[in-house]
Amino acid sequence: MTAPVTPVPVRLAPVDAVNWRAVTALTVAESQSDWVAAPAYYLALCHYGESGWQPLAVLDTEGDVVGFLMWTVDPADGAAWLGGIIIDAARQGRGYGRAAVRAALDLLSTEHGISSFALSYEPANTAARRCYAGLGFTETGETEDTEVVARLQVTA
Repeated sequence: MTAPVTPVPVRLAPVDAVNWRAVTALTVAESQSDWVAAPAYYLALCHYGESGWQPLAVLDTEGDVVGFLMWTVDPADGAAWLGGIIIDAARQGRGYGRAAVRAALDLLSTEHGISSFALSYEPANTAARRCYAGLGFTETGETEDTEVVARLQVTA
């Protein structure tokens, strides 16, 4: 049995000229390498992709980069998609992933008025499934490529 994870405070910040190197230096646990791309790939997707992804660094209380995520709004239904969620291997299992997703939900709700959220993950990624379900995301039966889609509706 594992001990409960104590919530950790995080802050989200745009990826910029100061922190991009720390973002690209993030690594994931070997067990997750089949499910996430390198941070540099996600940054390139944000810059050159056609979906309007916005990159965010996940910072701890000291201001150190501990993770990354990106978001975009689906014009078809107005839902904010969260993707490329990475917490550095050295920080995994401490609640940073859950805190980062919560911070993204708060940021997008407060600053952009978004109440509908979506994300996707590989069915075999049980850690992601457990984390997102614990935050209230529900699998919808939709798929995105080979990934399961889960959605969350936030009320004000």
